[in-house]
Amino acid sequence: MAFEHERLSRTERYHGAIFSVYSDEVTMSDGGSARRDVVENRGAVVVVALDDQDRVVLIKQYRHPVKAHLWELPAGLRDVEGEEPALTAARELAEEADLQAGRMDRLVDLHTSPGFSDEFVLVYLARDLTPVPAAERHVRTAEEADLEIRRVDLDTAVDMIFQGEITNAAAVAGLLAAARARDTGWSVLNRS
Repeated sequence: MAFEHERLSRTERYHGAIFSVYSDEVTMSDGGSARRDVVENRGAVVVVALDDQDRVVLIKQYRHPVKAHLWELPAGLRDVEGEEPALTAARELAEEADLQAGRMDRLVDLHTSPGFSDEFVLVYLARDLTPVPAAERHVRTAEEADLEIRRVDLDTAVDMIFQGEITNAAAVAGLLAAARARDTGWSVLNRS
């Protein structure tokens, strides 16, 4: 039987537009309690966009916390109140890769850093890709202004993971899940 942990108190340390930080006092399994710092955020969606030539869309984007441009998948925060996650995924795919998908399947779900954050990411597989008409394309600004967009064979992208070229956790999970799903004939996508 699992011990039911209870939050005894909470102190807000920071509140921002994307995340908030709290210090919680939480009961522990040994009967004591301990302070745990928690980052709460809105969650995100990630899109593995796979074309009919078995290529995935990778984007290279600057990430200030690690001071590097990283290869990632199109992704974004779930920052529109009430928007269905699949619609958020479709919007992010259009904004970051100028693509729309005829088919969008939920691929894998993950907690990115459950030791200190409640961030929950939903990874989608987008197929039957078509370009967004030029007149309807999103104007990219800030760190998205210099996005590099590349289509890479799915197996090559998996190799990039093992070579340390793709280190974004959600991209790693999404690409490995997509390769596995493809290798099973997409049968793992039929979940309730």
